Amino acid sequence: MKRALDVDNLLSADSKATQIAEQFEEWNTYRRVWLEEKKELRDYLYATDTRTTSNSKLPWSNSTTTPKLTQIYDNLKANYTAALFPNENWMRWKGSDQDSASKAKTDVIQAYMDNKIVQSGFRFTAEKLIDDYILTGNCFATVDFLNESMTLETGEQVKNYVGPTLVRISPYDIVFDPTAASFMHTPKIVRSIKTLGEVANEFEGSEELSSIFERMLFNRSEVGSAEQTDKSQGYVADGFGSIENYYQSSYVEFLTFYGDIFDKHEAKLHKNRIITVVDRAYVISDVANPSWLGTAPIFHAGWRTRPDNLYAMGPLDNLVGMQYRIDHLENLKADVFDQIALPMLKVKGDVEDFEYEPGGRIYLGEEGDVGPLVPDATALNADLQIQAIEQKMEELAGAPKMAMGLRTPGEKTAFEVQTLDNAANRIFNHKAAQFEMQFLDPALNAMLESARRNLNVEDVISVVNKDLGLQLFRSITKEDITAKGKIVPQGARHFAERAKRVQTLQQLMQVKAQDPSVAPHMSGKVMARLLSEELDEPELYSENIAVFEQMETQKAAADAEADMMEDMEIKAEQGL
Repeated sequence: MKRALDVDNLLSADSKATQIAEQFEEWNTYRRVWLEEKKELRDYLYATDTRTTSNSKLPWSNSTTTPKLTQIYDNLKANYTAALFPNENWMRWKGSDQDSASKAKTDVIQAYMDNKIVQSGFRFTAEKLIDDYILTGNCFATVDFLNESMTLETGEQVKNYVGPTLVRISPYDIVFDPTAASFMHTPKIVRSIKTLGEVANEFEGSEELSSIFERMLFNRSEVGSAEQTDKSQGYVADGFGSIENYYQSSYVEFLTFYGDIFDKHEAKLHKNRIITVVDRAYVISDVANPSWLGTAPIFHAGWRTRPDNLYAMGPLDNLVGMQYRIDHLENLKADVFDQIALPMLKVKGDVEDFEYEPGGRIYLGEEGDVGPLVPDATALNADLQIQAIEQKMEELAGAPKMAMGLRTPGEKTAFEVQTLDNAANRIFNHKAAQFEMQFLDPALNAMLESARRNLNVEDVISVVNKDLGLQLFRSITKEDITAKGKIVPQGARHFAERAKRVQTLQQLMQVKAQDPSVAPHMSGKVMARLLSEELDEPELYSENIAVFEQMETQKAAADAEADMMEDMEIKAEQGL
């Protein structure tokens, strides 16, 4: 016979695990309003009609949605990606002492990071983080070190990827104290879900973990066989509804805590810990944070930061109401068109029943009358309002029309075009640089730190020799990539500045060529060198290279002429 079950007594939970689970619930409760706002935004972003949005409450027969939010999102993502990763040389190593800044050390670290960025799929992960940055206004990631290998049937060990990798954390799977002064120093809890099979594989080989896994299986069988369960909300994982649903599924919830924690049971403060809890009941890992950075290697960037709240706003948050308005006007206009095409009829007096159809007849009695109820056609001017709202949405999101390749009316000089472009894209450039400084900069340096800390074998990377045009392979050790300095991403922050400087150099070169009184006072050599540096094409510049190339061309022409004369003399001697 099934029996009532006391979940608290069944689990025999660790006090520290229960404390972390309760903290997760508390911080998760703080962001309920934020989660609801993001849900409404997602509904509009991926809607194919208004039936799945808050516009479904309106009594219109038409349900068309104009995907303006979606278009702005696509536009922002394309432009952020292009600004942050304009070319292959979007990051640089900068040493902070003489040895670390030497060419040999710089080339090794630069080549190592270039290889790992490509091999680990960094760009693919970064694009997902840009999605989070736009859709939720917040993006989170951590850094891990992978040593992937597999054993073939022959017993041969095959190594795949060895090195650091960027790991995205969904904004919905991480909680923290939103009122803290700094994200870097506030404790964090990351939630993840795994299958029982994955957990069994991870726990295999450890006597302690295997014992916990057996306990987890026992708890699931007990809850499954109980007629009634005394539910404990603290053990209900998000998305499962009840403790029974969770234990009857094939999934296991993990909560990983990062930071300082005061153990109430021991009355002791544990600093800079990484604690992993399973089933909100058992601590399976409690270790000191191994990172040399001194803080948890979890990074956050916010689009529009709030003064007293770590949850930032996104570029689309304020536009949901305007999207609602666009759909409202669009469907209102469509309904008015329908009423004009098929109007309601007013029937007055004695009128026999009739079929409302083309060419139909209506028989009227005395003082009988039938006429249409034509709506006010003023609503058909909604197109002008919709156009104005869409333009305003583009500007408010920081994605002006110039970013889409369109230009404002009127004739302009090249300098005016550049000035207007810089001004129109100022918000966009600021937000792209903000992502780069807050997120890419610390994440890249954490990847390099993880490699220095965990690389205990030789790794092989490819190095391209630009002078010879050859791809070479080199063995790398921990000592090769150990130096003082940092990786600096230079995509967004230098992209607009470099474009502006190149434009200015081109204008100066035109002035030098057109005005003979200015030309003697401006160095063509310096201009050529600066232009090659700004274009990041050092091969373009070499002192007096045009003179040597001209001499080489003249020599080649003289050799060709001599060969031709020799051929003509030979043919003349042969009588040809």
